[in-house]
Amino acid sequence: MKKIILVLVTLFTVSVFTPSFAQQTSKDIEKRLKQRSMKKARKEAKMYKKDGYYVAIGALPMDIQLESAWFKQMETDEQGYPKYIVATGNSVSETQTAAKIQATETAKLELAGTIATNVAALIENNIATQQLSTTEAAAVTKTVAASKNVIAQELGRVIPLVEMYKKIGEDNIEANVRMAYDSKTATDIAKKAIRQKLEEETDILQDKLDKLMNF
Repeated sequence: MKKIILVLVTLFTVSVFTPSFAQQTSKDIEKRLKQRSMKKARKEAKMYKKDGYYVAIGALPMDIQLESAWFKQMETDEQGYPKYIVATGNSVSETQTAAKIQATETAKLELAGTIATNVAALIENNIATQQLSTTEAAAVTKTVAASKNVIAQELGRVIPLVEMYKKIGEDNIEANVRMAYDSKTATDIAKKAIRQKLEEETDILQDKLDKLMNF
């Protein structure tokens, strides 16, 4: 009887204290991430300002923007993988607006390229375990390799992190941007876009596609 009571008391103690302990641990991790982000941001902002970069009127201070960027880059999901994909882009033009637009497009293409590469690696792993013919495997590889632009068009809204500018000579301005995209959402979008391309451009059966895109 005493043993049963002891077990019940132990289970009650664990159920009461474990959630608060886990929550505290999560808060500690977030606090450490913010501290590291702030340290890196201040150092990076100092370097950029020394090199002549500035932020747009009304925008957040450079160190705050960079702190947010570093925090996003260091965040991980439950499995320890990066929670966000971060990309950069820069461009030089005669106006600040034109430079920003071009830099943003460059960053989006970089995002799409990273997403396509990540998904391609997952698909390649599945190709090895699925009964695809040599022709089918080659078609899949070719379609995935050409999917960057399609993925870029499907991305929609991205998370802007950093936007800074620098005067180049007397007539030009350089825009430097950094943006992020949720990794899970990015994978889902890429899977959908690539699957649609495979359905349109190959003769691979649906059941094979289901197994190929199962990740």
